[in-house]
Amino acid sequence: MRILLVKPHPQLLIAKRLQEGFLHLEPLELEIVAGGVPAEDTVVICDLGIEKRPMEAFHNYLHELNPDIVGFTGYSSQSALVRELAAIVKEHNPSALNVVGGIHATIIPADYAVEAIDIIVRGEGGTTFGEIVRRVKEGMLLHFGDVSLSHREPDFKEKAALPPPQFPEVHNIPRPRRDLVQRSRYFCVWTAAPERRLATIFPPTASVRTSTGCAFNCSFCVVHHIMNGKYLQRSPEDVVDEIAHIKEDNIYFVDDETFLNKKRLTEIADLLLKRGIKKKYISWARSDTIARHPELFELWKKAGLDVVYVGLESMSGNRLDNYNKRTNVETNRKAISILKGLGITLHASFIVDPDFSVEDFRELEKEIMNVCPAEVTFTVFSPSPGTELWNKHKGDYICDPYLYYDCMHSVLPTRLGLRKFYAHFARLSSVALRANPLRVNKVKVPFREMVRIIYLGTKYIFALRNIYKDYPPDMV
Repeated sequence: MRILLVKPHPQLLIAKRLQEGFLHLEPLELEIVAGGVPAEDTVVICDLGIEKRPMEAFHNYLHELNPDIVGFTGYSSQSALVRELAAIVKEHNPSALNVVGGIHATIIPADYAVEAIDIIVRGEGGTTFGEIVRRVKEGMLLHFGDVSLSHREPDFKEKAALPPPQFPEVHNIPRPRRDLVQRSRYFCVWTAAPERRLATIFPPTASVRTSTGCAFNCSFCVVHHIMNGKYLQRSPEDVVDEIAHIKEDNIYFVDDETFLNKKRLTEIADLLLKRGIKKKYISWARSDTIARHPELFELWKKAGLDVVYVGLESMSGNRLDNYNKRTNVETNRKAISILKGLGITLHASFIVDPDFSVEDFRELEKEIMNVCPAEVTFTVFSPSPGTELWNKHKGDYICDPYLYYDCMHSVLPTRLGLRKFYAHFARLSSVALRANPLRVNKVKVPFREMVRIIYLGTKYIFALRNIYKDYPPDMV
């Protein structure tokens, strides 16, 4: 069988600027899916995000491979694009089988009930897709009901309305096929520099998933809906063995929440140290986890942990309560202090509410200076498609709540109006970039890279400032 796995490209300018300048991770979800395909089949991964002319590249992939099966992943913001790409496949070869998975397929499968899409996979695709391939090869074309959905089945609506299926046991999920992508194209800006010198701030970066799900249920997050509240964890030995076989020296943990299980993460760090695996790591962690277990992060610092992304979200108790974050301002401040004391670079993430006033923006600017030097980023509060919060706001959306769901475009009315709101929003990022660790700590980096990061940062701020132009003119 000839199989093409496709990750769509970002459509909105701000997402493109983010990918080209700061963070572009490998398509790990498709690498895992490819890992479940029988060895005798031909598998090609098409990451349209690295293509200068993505639609032209997609046509070229179809003509060169002429795939029997095409598998798509995609976020809610890409759901319309996935349907468009699936239609193109059918135009090229009507007999090709289109399979769609990913977050949007999991939470709102009915959106993919179109003629061009044959099979909808909910939940973990790494195990399901391989089974679909096997059944196609055996001629079982109508026997997918126990592993996936088809809108052509009479009970599709009933099945699509059910909660997502239970995820498989983690040891059954295949290892990713990292050999199928151009590894040099994937990176994460790295500002941690204990010796105040970096050979590069754009190191090739591998992605590793040690767990899936989260034990919390923040109101803005869709993870607990996808996972039915489950938190699945790989064994320490399995995680360390995978890391040992990765050629990149820099690794980004893409877990929804990495450090929830202190015992497991202690064992992983101990194994990394015991085996002499010397790499650098970026990971997410909750502020309350850091505050409760500073000794865990001290151990991980020895193992190579360079940067920790912390969803501080707000330094206002009321807003944290509204987000159902189950933390408080004091805990946030303690976590910041612990990371700085250990020499781990903080990446602080804040949420900007559409109802922000000018004074709210000014207060957040003050908080930027309080946490710096640190990497600081911002998102706009956005209900996640498929959640109760998303349904609650169905009558409030000012634009397509799928296409604009990137946590940068406000899908809800802004108190200040879009033009003024994004003027202040862009200023936040501008202030943060001027107070980042590279600048404050006077880190020495290659001159060409410093010019590049300033240029890319300027383009990013300009794109933020002009987000309002993405909306219909009568809304601005």
